[in-house]
Amino acid sequence: MLGQMMNAPLLVSSILRHAAAYHGDTEIVSRTVEGPIHRYTYAELSRRAKKLANALERLGLERGDRVGTLAWNGYRHMELYYGVSGSGLVCHTINPRLFREQIAYIIDHAGDRVLFSDLSFLPILEALADTLKTLKAVVIMTDEAHMPTSDILPNLVCYETLIAGEPDEYEWPEFDENTASGLCYTSGTTGEPKGVLYSHRSSVLHAMSAALPDVLGLSSLDSVSPIVPMFHVNAWGVPFAAPMVGAKLVMPGPKLDGASLHELFEQEGVTATAGVPTVWLGLLDWMDAHARSFTSLKRVAIGGAASPPIMISRFQSKGVMVRHAWGMTETSPIGLAAALTAKHEGLSPEERLMLQSKQGRPVFGMEFRIDDAAGRPVARDGKSFGSMLVRGPWIAAAYFNSPASPAHEVEGWFNTGDVVTMDADGFVQIVDRTKDVVKSGGEWISSIELENIAQAHSAIKEAAVVARPDERWGERPVLVVQLKPEASFSRHDMIELYTGKIPKWSIPDEVVIVKELPHTATGKLLKTAIREIVVNETQPVPLDDGIAG
Repeated sequence: MLGQMMNAPLLVSSILRHAAAYHGDTEIVSRTVEGPIHRYTYAELSRRAKKLANALERLGLERGDRVGTLAWNGYRHMELYYGVSGSGLVCHTINPRLFREQIAYIIDHAGDRVLFSDLSFLPILEALADTLKTLKAVVIMTDEAHMPTSDILPNLVCYETLIAGEPDEYEWPEFDENTASGLCYTSGTTGEPKGVLYSHRSSVLHAMSAALPDVLGLSSLDSVSPIVPMFHVNAWGVPFAAPMVGAKLVMPGPKLDGASLHELFEQEGVTATAGVPTVWLGLLDWMDAHARSFTSLKRVAIGGAASPPIMISRFQSKGVMVRHAWGMTETSPIGLAAALTAKHEGLSPEERLMLQSKQGRPVFGMEFRIDDAAGRPVARDGKSFGSMLVRGPWIAAAYFNSPASPAHEVEGWFNTGDVVTMDADGFVQIVDRTKDVVKSGGEWISSIELENIAQAHSAIKEAAVVARPDERWGERPVLVVQLKPEASFSRHDMIELYTGKIPKWSIPDEVVIVKELPHTATGKLLKTAIREIVVNETQPVPLDDGIAG
């Protein structure tokens, strides 16, 4: 027997329709590339997204065509999210921080028909001129007053001119909720970037989950600022979740330095935000250096890379609750969130911090399994580790226009490539990425654990641990650090730091000090480049040194 409920498809356009109808006067505030702060409402977003949809139709785009974006977090990018996806096209967000060759590959692989770009990225467009010749149009997201000229790309289209003459009436079409809505590529740290093709259904369900109290906890009372870029896994779903609940949106544009973020948060009464650790490190350091505090900020979500416990403590000392979270491009991305339960209320601050520092518990809609090397489930004791596999309605079942992937070898599951533990309450802790764990003398050493300990040292600004080949032990860990200004840190300091916190054989053999640690296009530590630094700058320590033995 079937239920007798109406069968309404879950479509991205329904989010905007709801926001415009019931939160129409709620603001979207954007720091623009041109400089000034721009303000308008969800009702105005709806009208302009409809004008854009009409313009795309006039350009001859057909349902399923891909529309590329190279843009910061801002109001015009929001119009693309809804005007493109809502009309049945696919919004393909491109990470401008990737190598030019990777961007060219992504545009070609996706088969983009039109490309929209912020002014900031004109040099990228000019470098990719040959790649762009197959597009119907390259649109610069600005007005005529700021429209650039280019001898290399003479036929650039102005965004405001493109939509100016279009009607602001448009009937959002209805179609199968499994229709593709968005496309995002992985950062390509192992081989070429791979495309993840989201559906309307997956995007709406993910937004519903992201807004829940134990995840991002968004409501119409919030002023939320997504610092994670809209070109990085749809800004973790915030551009969909915020309009869904009617929260004010505050977009930072290209200015992500500590001073600019603090000014924007204070000016706009931001209560909730989300971003990667490297951005928060810059904000916290700036605040400490200038003796500043928060007057409105209550919650910050940290993801994209593991957050050191010291970062969580620094935010909490400023009255801000931290929600550590985990996800991937392939998981839309939020899959885990470190929300404590009622049973944890009586824990000491140190015990609570230990749980908050884990990647979190599965959010509703996600199913996890932790397998050993033989594919058998490991104990949920918080100690036994294995490979993490996931499945759910917003998990990629395959990669776009690509052959079968080893990550999908187990039917119906996606192998994340993470080595993790899970405790009885479902708290997952990533021991390491499979490719980053240090395999020494038959034992596995977590680079993440060593990095978190190092990050708490007063002299260290940022830390990374990588493996160096070793004739006796197979691999040994090496600590690579960027120091705070005028600070010092020696090998003796390193040994003293780790002693008593981890087994003696887990202590890194050497410390390498660098001016700056390299990062990927999504803000994660670039371990491949760091390994090259280690190979070039360190020599194996004598076997009788006593650390590894």
